[in-house]
Amino acid sequence: MSTDSTRPEGITPSQTVGPFFHYGLTPGTAYPHVPVSADGHVAAAGTPGERIVLTGRVFDGAGEPVPDAMLEIWQADSDGRYAHPGDGRARQSNSFMGFGRSDTRADGTYRFETVKPGKVPGPGGREQAPHILVAVFGRGMLKQLFTRAYFEDEAANASDPILALVPEARRGTLIAKRHGDTYTLDIRLQGEGETVFFAV
Repeated sequence: MSTDSTRPEGITPSQTVGPFFHYGLTPGTAYPHVPVSADGHVAAAGTPGERIVLTGRVFDGAGEPVPDAMLEIWQADSDGRYAHPGDGRARQSNSFMGFGRSDTRADGTYRFETVKPGKVPGPGGREQAPHILVAVFGRGMLKQLFTRAYFEDEAANASDPILALVPEARRGTLIAKRHGDTYTLDIRLQGEGETVFFAV
């Protein structure tokens, strides 16, 4: 609020979450307590589980690639256990935090190297299919957007209680396609084929 008596007092205007700032991504400088890399490497060598790559491109409402977005992922380990005190179950590796960040390149591409997560507990005790939570930050956005990446080769998708809430015609926007050890999921922020985003 203003302390200048000649100007009216009021709420400071909202600011967007972008553009992408390098210092906000780099652990060891601004965030020394965050034991992760900002280059998309989520799982260190020796982390138990099937090693995968999650990649894709981020597009704006006009279908143009977004070259300066930041994606942040959160996921369970290969046993479906989170690196969070609320989970409480023993984990195979205490070094796997299940968290990572990646910027987008000039062509809108992001990339994460991680392990495929296992099934996790869901609402009412029902298991959720393996998935990765994805947060998208970018210029012009007042808040980050949240979505999920499911895996096309998972039979458990059919009974996932969260995926079931999404209209069938739009579920494909959450399903990453497999090519060898790589899963591809493009994220469309607006317009035709817009990715389904969740309120968190």
